[in-house]
Amino acid sequence: MERYSWDTLPEAARLAVWQHLGPTTVIRDVEQGQNCNLALVLRTDDDGDVFLKGVRGIGPRMRWLRNEAEASALAPGIAPVTRFSTDVRTDEQWFIVGFEYVNGRPADLSPDSDDLGIVSATLKQLGAFPGGSVQPLSKRWASADWWEKLATEDSSRVEGWNVGMLTEWCQSVPAHVEGCALLHTDLHEHQFMIDDASSSVRVIDWGRPASGAPWVDTAFLVVRLIAAGHAPEIAETWATAVPAWSARTAEGITAFACYVAGLWSYRAATAPFPGATKLSTAARTYAQYRLRQVASPV
Repeated sequence: MERYSWDTLPEAARLAVWQHLGPTTVIRDVEQGQNCNLALVLRTDDDGDVFLKGVRGIGPRMRWLRNEAEASALAPGIAPVTRFSTDVRTDEQWFIVGFEYVNGRPADLSPDSDDLGIVSATLKQLGAFPGGSVQPLSKRWASADWWEKLATEDSSRVEGWNVGMLTEWCQSVPAHVEGCALLHTDLHEHQFMIDDASSSVRVIDWGRPASGAPWVDTAFLVVRLIAAGHAPEIAETWATAVPAWSARTAEGITAFACYVAGLWSYRAATAPFPGATKLSTAARTYAQYRLRQVASPV
């Protein structure tokens, strides 16, 4: 995506920001993030630092940013506070959001990390929020043919896997992930911002929240722990510290693992992103483990 600095931002957009924040000073550009055209830290005269994020053009990325802007109302005290959001019309539509600047570091998910307890405690807090009118995950995951698509794209990637059986597991996933809990659906180490000085934690990047079964976000972290070097059984043992994990069923978590392994493997094959191979490998490892637990052949 084309990235803009403060100086190259259309004048109408800069004026809109000043209307909300008053005089500002640019602290730095933020290089992370692949789904926005603008990401920088501003310093205001009265209210401290603000993380400014913007998207140009109507499309999925703008919708995801609108979701982020609404997250502070969905998960108060966990999601960053939204200072303002505004639509700006220039040559194209812009949507710009000012968030509280979150000072912190990402979580360390490696084995024996002290952050594992912090992450599980944060998941416990997240599990208390209702999903409300957020789109159900069961609706988003209605498509069940990721393994079949992967086989068509590159048959070598499904060697040794029973594609028909995996597809049946994926077809069952919508019913298993139904629920009323608020879900982030993209939790990983960089979404946790830990401020050691204040012992506070914020969860960022709420682009695709959903409502669903309360154990789902913990299941996503199980896959991330496997990618960080944990054995699947150890990762699941860690998950037992999160109260919502007790709501899972063996069939539900196996269906989840098969679905995520198929989806991430397909994305790694067709639209690779940084770390895609490592992540899809971890997801497949977890799917194999879960299938053994329910005594289904791979």
